[in-house]
Amino acid sequence: MTRYTHQTAPTQYIEADGIRFAFRRFGKPGGVPLVFNIHFTGTMDHWDPAITDGFAQDREVILFNNAGISSTSGEVPESIEEMAANAAAFIKALDLQQVDVLGFSMGGLIAQTLAIAEPQLVRRLILVGTGPRSGEGMTSLTPEAQEIFGASYAEPDHLWLRVQFSPSDASQAAGYRFLKRFRLRTEWRDPEANDKVAPAQLAALAKWGVPRENPYDYLKQLKQPTLVVNGDHDVIIYSINSWILQQNIPNAQLILYPDANHGSLYQYPERFVAHVTQFLSEV
Repeated sequence: MTRYTHQTAPTQYIEADGIRFAFRRFGKPGGVPLVFNIHFTGTMDHWDPAITDGFAQDREVILFNNAGISSTSGEVPESIEEMAANAAAFIKALDLQQVDVLGFSMGGLIAQTLAIAEPQLVRRLILVGTGPRSGEGMTSLTPEAQEIFGASYAEPDHLWLRVQFSPSDASQAAGYRFLKRFRLRTEWRDPEANDKVAPAQLAALAKWGVPRENPYDYLKQLKQPTLVVNGDHDVIIYSINSWILQQNIPNAQLILYPDANHGSLYQYPERFVAHVTQFLSEV
């Protein structure tokens, strides 16, 4: 397994609950694997190789597509709870007894729900650029997100310069470096998400964001050590939501990266890998 990297790991398939999940495994075997949950409309190929290969130096990395995404069969559920149940079925199908879970953006909603539903399966949790149920500005896409996703771009990948990075010269330069890494895998890339994915995921996000009474009480059930990470100016899922998570999860710590938007982990990949590695290694 150690001979593979983000660019070379083959796509494998496994059946669980009637779904044929596509996944990739690489890195150092043994120990607790780190399972990645991707953002809105993302696939396995939307992860940054600087991050996945960085973690793979010390642990096994598992990337996968949830139901209905790219090379995985089935339909995209219209609830985060069903997405989390699918993630649990996938992990159990691999016969893994315990995993660490990283969730980015919408993947962070899935990761929270998975950790609460399967407390024996999830050892530690990393929540990046994400938020709680009924979080600030989470009833729908933020106005900034609506404008960004609705705009036209000369190069399709340039969408990610605005979604993930702040307008500053330094952040945009980091964005262009990310785009080069993003396209390093040239063979056997995942197909982009089809037209059915976004509407179903938006329906799930709307249910998650709807106002509730005492909306953050559910986070008290999240007993795992948790690392919350974001940029200091996230306009996709407002940064205040990361503080709300840290304040309401019993054993959580928060890191905010400077001059950073939604994709803070992609702007500071080496720093992010170092911080998460330290967190995962704590006794």
